[in-house]
Amino acid sequence: MSMSTVEPGTRLADRFRLEDRVHESGGATLWKAVDEVLARPVAVHTFAPDFPRVHEVVTAARLASRLTDPRLTQVFDAADEDDTAYVVSEWVSGESLLDLLESGPIEPERGAALVAEAAEALAHAHEAGLTHLHLTPARLVWTSGGTVKLLGLAVDAAILDLSSEEPAREDAEGLGRLLYAALTGHWPGDSDCGLPPAPMDDGKVCTPRQVTAGVPGYLDAITCRALLQEPRRGQPPLATPADVAEALAEVPRPAPAPVTTAPPALNLRNEAPDGMGMPTMPPQLPPQMQMVPPPRQQTGTASKILLTVIVLLVMAAVGVGAWTVGKNLGNTPRGVAQPDVTTSPSPSRKPVAVKPVSATGFDPLGSDREEKPEYAPLAIDGKSSTDWHTDSYTSADLGRLKDGVGLILDMGKPIPIADVVVSLGDRSGATVQLKVGDAAELSSLKTVAEKKGASGSVTLTPEKETTGQYVLIWFTRLPPYNGQYRGTIYEVTVHSPGSA
Repeated sequence: MSMSTVEPGTRLADRFRLEDRVHESGGATLWKAVDEVLARPVAVHTFAPDFPRVHEVVTAARLASRLTDPRLTQVFDAADEDDTAYVVSEWVSGESLLDLLESGPIEPERGAALVAEAAEALAHAHEAGLTHLHLTPARLVWTSGGTVKLLGLAVDAAILDLSSEEPAREDAEGLGRLLYAALTGHWPGDSDCGLPPAPMDDGKVCTPRQVTAGVPGYLDAITCRALLQEPRRGQPPLATPADVAEALAEVPRPAPAPVTTAPPALNLRNEAPDGMGMPTMPPQLPPQMQMVPPPRQQTGTASKILLTVIVLLVMAAVGVGAWTVGKNLGNTPRGVAQPDVTTSPSPSRKPVAVKPVSATGFDPLGSDREEKPEYAPLAIDGKSSTDWHTDSYTSADLGRLKDGVGLILDMGKPIPIADVVVSLGDRSGATVQLKVGDAAELSSLKTVAEKKGASGSVTLTPEKETTGQYVLIWFTRLPPYNGQYRGTIYEVTVHSPGSA
């Protein structure tokens, strides 16, 4: 099938049905389509027969598909054969930074948090040898699920024929431009991205604090270190996405919003002036951003009468209690010691968090005995935006390949375990067990707690006193993930009983 015959209703790979043409520019067309096998919307790029960079685009898409950071657009399929070329990606629903800035700059810490998430995701991409080179406000999205998504990694640059001799620095400057836009509502770049241009002072871009009042000094300095590649506050320029991510590491991150059952209405408005953006949809505000009216105070005669009745009832209860205590004390037999009312109860032992020495993916039943070990440290880094996850399986019971997989923590020495708090993904269906022992062997680890149908934050509490050096979070069933099944752990906190 030639690309010249592509039109609404066309089916690619016998499963992706094109529905609506979102935008067309320079021989590349973006479609809203439906994956008929998994019954979900997808975004599809198709290309005109004379499009000169099909091979580069497909190659970039295939490389991007290998990345697993959930903040990067997931590529599902890419093909260039039999006169047919296309790239299939996830359909991202939400508000882009450009949407959020329609009425002016947003709250500084919120804007910085969005860019910090993008910087961490882009740092992971650079570690794998992939770059973006086209960071604009339309590419950074706050999704309808309450998470951050960076669109167009590698694919945008291939479509637009962008390259750089210093890609790390180019992307660091791009992150600086995004941060500048979030703090000021202006765009400090040459291209027209839909925002007013940044004001200039003697031929130089004004700093965020010169443009907008209330910008914190440290964010102003980070922006200049990335965007202008200048040292500020005794700190060097930020020359890579990893540098930007480290500089923004202490910014509070937005909390994920719970998944709603009612899907929002589709919005096919083009989000990027260049036509290469994924379409987005307006989300409902996450709980932390919704305005909750304060409770109304009761006034008037009825509330006064109610207050009087409550006071009288309390006084009567106190009188009856005092009479009962006095009567019991007077009837105490001689020779029976009365309790010492001045003795205070012993204080309760408050659990304390214990930092694991290390973490690793644990798959003793697999051929390589590992399960994504490179991501394991992310589950104990104190950041809710990073995660360790299992491989993807074809069924909830791990494709019937094994009884379980998990994340094992080395506490450095045997310690008593009060409980373990695990932050899972928002998809329910996981069965997780807490296993504890003194050796990193499945036979030495005893199951002390279990949760079924788990999601979100889960506390695993042993039924009796438990001590061990190794703590294993063990998945025996996995929740659904992108048409398959995968377990995800954003953060693990181990609590040990504190001293009395």
